[in-house]
Amino acid sequence: MVTRRTFIGYSLAATAAYGLTGQRPAFAGSTGGTLIIAQNPEPTVLTTGLTTAPATQLISPKIFDGLLYLSPTNGPQPQLAESWVFSPDGLQVTFKLRPGVKWHDGKPFTSADVAFSVMEVWKKYSSRGRSAFPNVESVDTPDPLTAVWNLSRPTPYLLSALNARDSQVLPRHLYAGTDILNNPANTAPVGTGPFRLKEWVRGNYLTLERNPDYWQTGKPLLDQVVYRFIADPSSVSAALETGAVHVAYADTLSNSEIKRLKNNPALTVHDRLNTYGGTGIMALEFNLQRAEFQDVRVRQAFAHAIDKEFILKNILLGQGTTADSPIPKNFPQFYSADVPQYPFDLKRAEALLEAAGLKKDKDGIRLRIKNDPSPSAVYQQTANFLRSTFAKIGVKLEIRNQDYAQFIDRIYGRYDFDTNLSPASTAPDPAIGLQRFYWSKNIHAGVAYSNATHYSSPEVDALLEQAQVDNDPQRRWDLYQTVQSKVLEDLPRIPIISSEDALLSRSNVLNLTDSTGGGFIGNLSEVRLG
Repeated sequence: MVTRRTFIGYSLAATAAYGLTGQRPAFAGSTGGTLIIAQNPEPTVLTTGLTTAPATQLISPKIFDGLLYLSPTNGPQPQLAESWVFSPDGLQVTFKLRPGVKWHDGKPFTSADVAFSVMEVWKKYSSRGRSAFPNVESVDTPDPLTAVWNLSRPTPYLLSALNARDSQVLPRHLYAGTDILNNPANTAPVGTGPFRLKEWVRGNYLTLERNPDYWQTGKPLLDQVVYRFIADPSSVSAALETGAVHVAYADTLSNSEIKRLKNNPALTVHDRLNTYGGTGIMALEFNLQRAEFQDVRVRQAFAHAIDKEFILKNILLGQGTTADSPIPKNFPQFYSADVPQYPFDLKRAEALLEAAGLKKDKDGIRLRIKNDPSPSAVYQQTANFLRSTFAKIGVKLEIRNQDYAQFIDRIYGRYDFDTNLSPASTAPDPAIGLQRFYWSKNIHAGVAYSNATHYSSPEVDALLEQAQVDNDPQRRWDLYQTVQSKVLEDLPRIPIISSEDALLSRSNVLNLTDSTGGGFIGNLSEVRLG
């Protein structure tokens, strides 16, 4: 049995053994040592070109830069693209790429890589990309440093989709003509970013090392970034307090530990992660291919049987807000409160199940279903609470816990689920973050965080597609208000909580949320240890 004390001892010993203590820099000109981050769950691949899974999104932007990065105050900023210009009709955008950029294997980064990534990767295999880039008809490459995107319709959110978290340019020379989904570079990536993969010991840790040929002179400041895969929240807390790790974010900690650790003077609390802060939604999803969920009254019954206030207060300990819409309150540019409401009401829930013809059997059970929660402590605790609540209306809920790779394959690969509890960010624009869950054209087996419910509404499809191309902010808001109302009538997904993206670090970690390069959720190029 690994106790809290033995875990701390093991962590410190392993840290010393693998040279992860942030000692003398390994590269001349580097000032930051080694940053150690607690990570859970472990990713399945290391490029968001193929998955928008949060575990991948937190690591891979350190390996891959984007064409742009998103500044919370100034919007899209140059990264691999130095500049861009739209044609007067909005149907063409020309990107001038940064000269002298090399892939980690020494090959030059060119416009051919951009064209390949857009047309052969993002539009086919990324749940965000399939929603973000349907209007891109082709990409011309008149020279190695120019990429001309030809659009079928204006795309007002286009630049917001080009950050490294969402859209990573992949090296054409390693992917063209291969089985992209099973390419070895998915787990041994070759990027353009400030860090390159050094070692990945499955189930233990992943080490990134400084890219000495990075295009931005003097960056990054760190020599290494190490992700330690720690599943137990109390162990993460102990490691953070002792300095065995420098950084831990909300998904790796229990909310009771976050609340306690906020009072530790040796730690710094960062409540929001730049443009993505507070825009995530915990949702209960239904597999609409199951006969029992095809009656909307059944789905409405579940909505009335979820005590969101209890979950927020007792499981998340107030770290967030209840969600009454698929776009959270912390995204005011698009959030609407004028939507169908489902207050907690078990009597109403039972009446709806009765009306749908689901009668209790001799054991008092109306319905037996399974639930697959995302593999984190908060989601598993929420599933356990829902199981006890649903039992009061005659629904027996069987919870299946599994590792992250199994969860992704079960939900988005095989559709082998009745219900699931899953997280997703709606940022930086609903066309990128929201549409993927409700657009019928995003029902695509094998694409993580896509439309796994198999929800299909011609009306919602039309609204989403109109919002994709309308340049008028007020009309876009009106369209997304209607979308929010309509999908809450149909209820393929029940929004439950919008959690805060708390991030805790040792106080000697400097520039952790600096916006240059996207901060912690970006490439960490500005971070160092003081």
